[in-house]
Amino acid sequence: MLSIHRDHRTAEDLPYELVERKGVGHPDTMCDAMAERMSRYYSLYCLKEFGGVAHHWFDKVTLYGGGADLDYGRGELTSPYRVMVFGKAAFRVGRTEIPVQELLFRAAADSLTEVSTGFDAARHLVVELGLVDHRGPSRKNARYRPASERDLVPLKGGGLVSNDTNLLHGYAPLSRLENAVLSLENLINGPGFKDRHPDTGWDVKVFGSRRNDTFNLIVNMPFLAGRMVSADQYRARSAHVQEELEDHVTSLGIADFHLLLNPTDRPGHPYLTVLGSVADSGDVGVVGRGNRVNGLITPMRPMSIEAPAGKNPLDHTGKIYNVMAMRLARQVHQESGGPAQVHIFTSKGAPLERPEEVAITTPDAAEPVLGSLVDTALAGTGELTAELIETGISLW
Repeated sequence: MLSIHRDHRTAEDLPYELVERKGVGHPDTMCDAMAERMSRYYSLYCLKEFGGVAHHWFDKVTLYGGGADLDYGRGELTSPYRVMVFGKAAFRVGRTEIPVQELLFRAAADSLTEVSTGFDAARHLVVELGLVDHRGPSRKNARYRPASERDLVPLKGGGLVSNDTNLLHGYAPLSRLENAVLSLENLINGPGFKDRHPDTGWDVKVFGSRRNDTFNLIVNMPFLAGRMVSADQYRARSAHVQEELEDHVTSLGIADFHLLLNPTDRPGHPYLTVLGSVADSGDVGVVGRGNRVNGLITPMRPMSIEAPAGKNPLDHTGKIYNVMAMRLARQVHQESGGPAQVHIFTSKGAPLERPEEVAITTPDAAEPVLGSLVDTALAGTGELTAELIETGISLW
């Protein structure tokens, strides 16, 4: 059932706003990335070998950080990252085994290599599995113990129902503060910045607040210990990076702001890491504790607590509708020119194409147009699943 509500208010109308982003090298974000890539690699393997996707979910990934020995001019890992994967999966189709351990190790290694400097999976990574293939009370054995390829779900096959009861949200556009926080982290961990500043790490956290038109921004960003030879160099490099970040915020059209880089720095306690993350020295990460699907933590906006990364892309609406709600909100915003919110509620067992409720908030858009957008999105759940598996969609 579609309901439409009219509202012109935006986040910019709030006198006070708070936003946060955990960067790609933060342990929580690392876990999101690993979990989602595990689901993709597993699904792609099944499609190639069996023509369909075996049921699975890898959305309970935990990273136990390693140990580090570092100081100015040197740094090495003394114990590896340990990744624990809890969930469910089919281990074989009929008598043909699926190389689950190999697939999940490769997914973790590829994810961590992309968001660190000098990561060597052979030395720095251990992956432990806590997976089962037990069936639920309402499921046939074939769900996680497929007897043959015929028990697997083909892509775009249709006829699937929701695997859970979920409530998802999306909104558009981003506020000035949201855009500033997101773009600062994207800048720092982007290829151009890393080329200019190869001594910077990846575990970036950006926090922002806005009081009316005054912005305060805090950026935590480590430097690589092996490339930072002294406290004087650290201070000089920090000042240089801060200047570039301030120029970036100014380029966004924000005039009244204050930006702090690594505000907890004090003599003898610089923010140094070995590979670029506090996971180097034992910090722990967990799926779902960081950014929502739009890449931000936004406590003053509609925000689902679903952890989509690693969930089954075939029928878990906590994943499918999460992406759909965000994309629909952007489409409604483009159509109306004003702020848009989309809320999708579904119950377990409801057809993917017919959730219980879709609610749209927008200041001005014709109901038939909105209905058409919703119908098209819901009819495309199979294509969305294929995109999640084949090309990947960032969920953090």
